[in-house]
This record gives sequence, structure tokens and C-alpha cells, in this order.
Amino acid sequence: MRRKSILAAVTCAGVLAATPAQSQTPPVITLSRLQCGTNAAPTDVGLRFSDTYAFSGLKVQLTFSCYLIRHGDDYMIWDTGNSTAAGATAPKTTLVELLTQVKLTPAQIKYVAISHYHGDHTGQAALFPQSTLLIGKGDWDALNDPKSGVASSAAAFTNWISGGGKVEPVAGDRDIFGDGSVMMLNMPGHTPGHHSLLVRLKDMGPVLITGDLAHFHENYDAGGVPTFNTDRAASVASIERFKAIVKNLKATVIIQHDQRDVEKLPAFPGAAK
Repeated sequence: MRRKSILAAVTCAGVLAATPAQSQTPPVITLSRLQCGTNAAPTDVGLRFSDTYAFSGLKVQLTFSCYLIRHGDDYMIWDTGNSTAAGATAPKTTLVELLTQVKLTPAQIKYVAISHYHGDHTGQAALFPQSTLLIGKGDWDALNDPKSGVASSAAAFTNWISGGGKVEPVAGDRDIFGDGSVMMLNMPGHTPGHHSLLVRLKDMGPVLITGDLAHFHENYDAGGVPTFNTDRAASVASIERFKAIVKNLKATVIIQHDQRDVEKLPAFPGAAK
């Protein structure tokens, strides 16, 4: 009898210990798109956006996008757009000013995640010195290599390169919050460490944000490779992988630079859920 009582007590204790974890409410996850640069006139995309002379004469309205992801009480910025010193394409409102609309300060942004090191994706990164920087390892290595030819891009990351902030170079895919809801996906080719982003939303479903895997619809549909990509074979492989993920997850695709994709997400400060 004594053994049975002890066993029952242990079993009961185990059930009680497991109950809080099992009954935890899933974190609220939302996705907002922010305008992080001023659009220029429609661009002739046949000049630089294909190494096979496609898109001749095609003009596309390109735009500059950043994204705010909420995961419970944590917040993350995906790309930081152009800087206020970017001339004609400089944003009219900084990211910091935009965040005040949802009562957030830079100190509340846990992560700044960067798709790749180009200036129109990193221009306001320095506004978040307390945030942990997430960036593809290939890009991080290039930024820290004086011989790599990307020194002009390194200025946006001075805080982290100098050791003033925490950085986590991402070598492959990265499950950012540990539950599969927000994933950096390794999509090299545009740059050595280029990543795209997967966000799983309760109502909208999976959303895949391209980074610069593709710059506009026609580019994405045709699997085109810009002349300025660092690795053609890797670019083609990444587009193939991305499209397979889209098909398997039945995901919504957001092409960051294509103005036609802006309305797929609610206007900020609204958010997709």
C-alpha cells in the first residue's frame, strides 16, 4: 500500500508539473510592413536585373520595405531600409519615428535581422544598437574582410563590428524564437549570406518574405538572376528551394521591392495576424 501511495503521489506530481507547459497560451504573432524609403520613378529592370537579357523595356515600380514582427512580448525588425542620407530615396520618416505609432522604442527591439548587406536593407540598422544583430554568416564574414569589396556596406554595422553590440552570424536556417514561427531561411546567391524570412501567422497562414531573392514578380516567375548577384548557381538553387517551400506550405509571397505586393499586408500601424 505504501508503495502504491508513493507511486500515485509521484504520478500526480508529474501531471501537475506538466500542466502549466501544456496549457500555455501560444504567443501572439503579428507582421507589419513599414515604408523604409521613398520610391523613385519606375525602373527599367532590363538593364541590371537579368544576366540573360530578359525584361527588355519593362519598367517596374520598385519600393523599399521593412517589417516588424511581434512574437509575444518580443519584437524583431526585418531589414531597415534606406538611411536618411540616401538622397532622393531617403525615407520621409525614420523607423524609430514609425515605431512610436505602436508605442515601441529601439530598446524594445530584441532582434534586428538583415536579409543581406546592401545599403537599401541596412540603412537604419545603427538606430538599434541594443538589439542583437542576426545576419547571414557569409555576409558577416564579407563585412569583416577588408579585401571583400563591401567596405561601404560595413559602416551600417560599426556598432557590432566594433564589439559594441551582440551579433549572431547565421550559417544556415535559424529558428529565431525556438518554436518554428519565425525562420530565417538560408537563400545565398544575391550575396554570400543572403536570407529570406518565413513568418507563420494564425489567421493569414505562412508568409514568405523574399529579401532580394527576387526584386519583382516577373523576376520571381522566370527565376531571373541580376547581373550583380555574387553567385549565379546559388541564386538559381535558392529560388528553386524558395518556390518549393511556397508550394508545400501554401504560403503568401511578399516580394519586398515590388510595389504590387504592398497591399498583401495591412497598412502600418495595422498588422497581419
